[in-house]
Amino acid sequence: MELAELFAQVVDKLQGWLATAVKMLPNAAVAIAVVLVFGLLSRWLSKLADRGLSRVVKQPQIVSLLTSIVRIAILAGGVFTALSVLNLDKAVTSLLAGVGIVGLALGFAFQDIAANFVSGLLMAVRQPFALGDLVEVGGSFGKVESIDLRATRLTLLSGESVIIPNKDVYQSAIVNYTDTQKRRVEVEVGVSYGDDLVKAKNVALEAVRALEVCDPETAADLVYTGFGGSSIDFTLRFWIRDASQKAFLHARSEAIMAIKEAFDANDVSIPFPIRTLDFGVSGGESLEAHIGERLGTK
Repeated sequence: MELAELFAQVVDKLQGWLATAVKMLPNAAVAIAVVLVFGLLSRWLSKLADRGLSRVVKQPQIVSLLTSIVRIAILAGGVFTALSVLNLDKAVTSLLAGVGIVGLALGFAFQDIAANFVSGLLMAVRQPFALGDLVEVGGSFGKVESIDLRATRLTLLSGESVIIPNKDVYQSAIVNYTDTQKRRVEVEVGVSYGDDLVKAKNVALEAVRALEVCDPETAADLVYTGFGGSSIDFTLRFWIRDASQKAFLHARSEAIMAIKEAFDANDVSIPFPIRTLDFGVSGGESLEAHIGERLGTK
């Protein structure tokens, strides 16, 4: 008798499920249609996003990632909508809560990775520099070789490769030497105290202006900066149209040689550094007598 009752309960339960399934057939059809519509919509919108992002973001891997995020977000919206049509609101709520908790835990566990990832996306949109640019970031000075979602790789002028996390790049001051077509060259020189400063200034400026690397549209400038130990110092500044480091170094070298040659031709001297040696000579005593006394010859 107990077995028969148990069997009857199972049959009743199955019949109840079957009746519920029959009642839910229209909702199930609607849910399937919703998923299909959202699937087609995600494909169309992802293609549209790919074309739009490709115009703004130059890194293909970042465009692909953002396009995938758009597609997954739309598909997830379709799944949640289908579950709501099937009257599974509690399941949807539990699923969203679980996703939120997992996302929060992953955010704390991988906060540095997430920070580098977000910084990489922001850099891809703002584009502070491009591949091949000569930049200075966080004390590293070199050429940009690659930019991915985690880090930026520079090749220093001395040949070493430096990998900088995107978070550090985004939070640091960035000096881009390629962004502009001009670069200023500064040469520090000194003339002796006995020279005519006006003459020295004119000679130096004429020597630099005659160089082919000097930009004729931007005037060269010379300012005296102070009284040195053996010279009156000045800084000569001029602009070049090639912002590369090689052109900068060669322009400065040519300027130094031209100034030296012009000074020699016009009797303007660049003094050697002067050092004073203290032999402990007292007032009124000659150096020769002091040395002779120390050597025992007097």
